[in-house]
Amino acid sequence: MPNRKAPTVRQRRLGTELRKLREHAGLSPAAAGQLIGTDRTNIVNVESGRSGVSGERARLWSAHYGSTDAAYIEALAAMAEERSSGWWEEYRGQLPAAALDLAELESRATALRSVQIMHVPGLLQTEEYASAVFEQAVPPLTPPGLRRELSYRLKRRDVLDRPGPPLCTFLVHEAALRMQFGGPKVAKAQLKRLLAQSERENVTVRVIPFPSGFPNAGSSTLYASGVVPQLDTVQIDTAQGPGFVDAETRLENYRALLDRTESKSLDPDESRDFIHNKAQEI
Repeated sequence: MPNRKAPTVRQRRLGTELRKLREHAGLSPAAAGQLIGTDRTNIVNVESGRSGVSGERARLWSAHYGSTDAAYIEALAAMAEERSSGWWEEYRGQLPAAALDLAELESRATALRSVQIMHVPGLLQTEEYASAVFEQAVPPLTPPGLRRELSYRLKRRDVLDRPGPPLCTFLVHEAALRMQFGGPKVAKAQLKRLLAQSERENVTVRVIPFPSGFPNAGSSTLYASGVVPQLDTVQIDTAQGPGFVDAETRLENYRALLDRTESKSLDPDESRDFIHNKAQEI
């Protein structure tokens, strides 16, 4: 397989999972190469995401490493077999690679659970609200850059309409509901859209009111569930762009954090009443 100059997060994740299987089997890259019938360099390149591997090879490697989890093995094989480019590829070279990785993560997830502190979740934003948020960027975006960011944000929303969409739970802090990006008219329209989107069968919106406190350390967080639990991923907002976490211990910690945050939120019906009241106050 040809080498890849810039592996995506998903490509690196496949390599990471194959490395975990090898290490759990107690094999060095050289020993694994001898067992499988390849060389150490190929093992290392695949595990780093620099080289691809076929689905059949992913199954073969997993079997040689002693894995007996059929669902996990098939999930890895499916990742290896993915050849089609997603819609986000048209933005490659125009937007940061991490932003494209986020769209791919959302598109492959079976469920999404997020905590938003200062903004309405991106997948639920109106065009006017998103534009107002992007206008706060430092350094300022050029007009073409703003149009690019905006069109990309709006296309990400389509994941909610795909066949078999992910089940989404959006935990939104009251602070985000009170922020008036774009002014009162835009903010009010955004809250109305949030209410409308909360009526979707695959979307749950829950509000975290100020009196409830907040166990989160202060960053917006997205937990994306994979087709098997081993392939879950957390995305964290940072000043440098999206960051991704997949270490087992940290995933467990984030699940606990999200559970605690959700326990402090209003239930869906109470949340809709809360959002409606905030919209009426504007």
